[in-house]
Amino acid sequence: MSGHVAAIYRHPVKGFTPERLSHADLTAGGPFPCDRLFAVENGPSGFDPAAPAWVTKQKFTVLAAIPQVAKARTAYDEETGVLSAAAEGLPPFSGRLAEPQAREAFEAWLADLIGEEDVRGPLKVVDAPGHRFMDHPKGDVSIINMASLRDLETRIGRPVDPLRFRANLYVEGWPAWVENDWEGRDLMVGFAKARVFKPIVRCVATHVDPTTAERDMDVVKALFDNYGHMNLGIYVHVTESGRVTVGDAATAPTLEPIA
Repeated sequence: MSGHVAAIYRHPVKGFTPERLSHADLTAGGPFPCDRLFAVENGPSGFDPAAPAWVTKQKFTVLAAIPQVAKARTAYDEETGVLSAAAEGLPPFSGRLAEPQAREAFEAWLADLIGEEDVRGPLKVVDAPGHRFMDHPKGDVSIINMASLRDLETRIGRPVDPLRFRANLYVEGWPAWVENDWEGRDLMVGFAKARVFKPIVRCVATHVDPTTAERDMDVVKALFDNYGHMNLGIYVHVTESGRVTVGDAATAPTLEPIA
């Protein structure tokens, strides 16, 4: 069963807008490249850069807590380490978040974007070498089956922007909802191999329109009411390094019993 990779995205800053890519080089045992490199604390989170560990997303400036975050448009330059951000009504930001002065400038920029009402404490950019601020501590790479999303659209009678689900890869050509039965199975995306870890359980971040930054849809309830679960998408772990490019084959596993 083969589909193809329809779109590829990364999210340089946790909770912020995705950046569209033409390709990505996946590494065995590693996360999606330059995805969730940084996070922004909304008051002290307990994250220790010297001993990085997973911290719940509620400690950071994310859509689930602060819809206004969707108003920012971000992009990251891998070669220079420069993050760029823009939002209506604010001057654009550009700087290397590895430098303290740039971090402070970005924190101030975000404070102006978010406003005082939703700020629980000092906004602080955090990162650590090799660490990624994933929603799940083992959620290396995320994939959305576009047929499943379209089935949801049919059930609720309205369009659903795929970017609500903040995935890395969006795949066309797989039957709807087959991915929910793939846990522990192997697939190929482009020239990389991966093993399915688990379905992704959705949260209220999906309720925010990624264009308008408004909470306008209860996606979690729609999933549960129509399917009896709150899953949409899968996490996978890369088992063999390789490049994935838009248009590449995405070969689904056979559903024969695993030996």
